[in-house]
Formats: sequence, structure tokens, C-alpha cells
Amino acid sequence: MPTLLLRLQGPMQSWGTRSRFDHRDTWPYPTKSGVLGLLAAALGRDREEDISDLAALRMGVRVDRKGVLRVDYQTAQEIIAASLKAKVNVQSWRHYLSDAAFLVGLEGPAFLLEEAHQALLNPRYVLYLGRKGYVPSPPVYLADGVREEPLEVALRNYPYLLHEKPKEDLLLVLEAQAGRLVYDQPIAPFAQRRFGARYVREEVLSKDQIQVKGEDSLGEDHVD
Repeated sequence: MPTLLLRLQGPMQSWGTRSRFDHRDTWPYPTKSGVLGLLAAALGRDREEDISDLAALRMGVRVDRKGVLRVDYQTAQEIIAASLKAKVNVQSWRHYLSDAAFLVGLEGPAFLLEEAHQALLNPRYVLYLGRKGYVPSPPVYLADGVREEPLEVALRNYPYLLHEKPKEDLLLVLEAQAGRLVYDQPIAPFAQRRFGARYVREEVLSKDQIQVKGEDSLGEDHVD
């Protein structure tokens, strides 16, 4: 089954799984709900629309650069309280990853991956890396992003996203039949904010196995 590859790279990214109230967390790599939200935005789907076809895709992530975990501390004054009887000052702590780079793969039907690939080239809505305002740079779209390879093979074989050799081994995260449970599987339209569990398997990918850009033409960025 073919795989669609996406490049999620930018100065700030946040992939929350337990964000509630004043504390907004981030997972150390992109969540499935976050990636599918980005894909739905590219396709122009409303938050009320069915996303069951996207949710059925199998996802994997290669962590090319972990980035640095940081916290954005914010305050807002004179916010109307839930009781509507007073105004309060609100504090929030918003965690994010600085300067991270991820190669994300989605495995599924060829027609859906082709449609999504073209949508990433000309997205209907602005694409964000997990949180509004966190824009990608460089683009999510990879010209050679549709691969006639299974998910794991595509993630292992694609050239390193950065213009240098990796300095350490990479983390590879694959959706699996068993492993560690994560709760980022959309089970309803995004407007309902309902998520279920899925299994992921994490493994280490030796830096010596990673192809570096320039060794051949696979990693070149171009638009036909």
C-alpha cells in the first residue's frame, strides 16, 4: 500500500494530547489528531465534516530533529469569569517544541493520498503545526512525497530532512497492532473533540542507516 510523506518543520510546533484549562502540553512528536487536522485543512474540510477516511490511514513519524521543549507563559487581564459576576486575571502555560523537524507518513488508498498530496501543494486553509500561529517553514508539501512503498519502508528510506548528517540516532514511531497506547485517534468530526486509543511502536533508527540529501536526487525540493 502506498504512503504519503509530509515534512513538519518550523520554529514552533505543539502537539497536545492532554491540554486542559491553563496548561497546554505538547507530545514530543506529532499526534495523529494534529496531523489529520492539518490534512483536513489542506483539503478544505469543515470541522463538522466526516473524517473517517482520514482517520483510517495508518500513521508513522520519523523524528529527524527533536527540537527543544519550551514554555510560553501568557497572562490576560479582566477576563469575565464563568459565573459572569466578576472579572479575573488568567495565566496560561503553553508548551511547544522549538526548531523541531519530523517526517510523517500516512499509509492508505492511493486515490486519497494523491488527493491529499495535491491539497498540500495548494491548501484551502492555512496550515499550522499543531497550534494556530505555528506555521511551517519550509512547506509541508514534498514533491516526491507519494511513495509506492509501505509506511515503514518509506520512512526508513527517505533522505534526512536537514542539510547535514544526523548527529544522533533517530526515533521511529509506527502505528501498530500492539505496543504503547496513545489517545489521539479521531473518532468523530473535529468539532466534537472525541478521540480514542491506538497503539504505537517506537524503535531506534541508526543514524548510519539514514540517507543524506545530496547523495541522490530523492530529497530535492521542486514543484513540477
